[in-house]
Amino acid sequence: MKFIIKIYALLITICQRFLSHVFLLAIRVTWGYQFFLTGKGKLMNIDKTTGFFNDLGIPAPKFHAYLAGSTECFGGLLLLVGLASRVVSIPLAVTMIVAYLTAHKDNVHNLDDFVAQAPFPFLMTALIVLFFGAGIISIDGLLGCTVFKKKKSQSDAQ
Repeated sequence: MKFIIKIYALLITICQRFLSHVFLLAIRVTWGYQFFLTGKGKLMNIDKTTGFFNDLGIPAPKFHAYLAGSTECFGGLLLLVGLASRVVSIPLAVTMIVAYLTAHKDNVHNLDDFVAQAPFPFLMTALIVLFFGAGIISIDGLLGCTVFKKKKSQSDAQ
């Protein structure tokens, strides 16, 4: 029994110290790039996006087309490299919630419908990064190990 407990403890350690950061990197890179592409698509076809937003009844459709496109495009790039990840995940999540409430509202009747919609993996990515951070393999992680650690140790010394 002790052997099983030691193996389980080793598995937990490996997952927490190493694999969780690789997982967060994979999530950020994959879906950050997808956010970038969808945002870029909205911005490159702003008239089409504006028309779609107008059809959905979104007020000030051109403004919101630029807002959604910019949030997804530039937020996706920040997510991709892991810079200000927790901060940028908030407007990205809000954008996906708005997508559910407008473009996908007629398609969602139960949980199965909810997870089958296009915004779902984007929303989950934003929430995962919001709650767990970008991981060590990111600019945020690098800053946390250098700049912010120095500031913390300086304030602890005082």
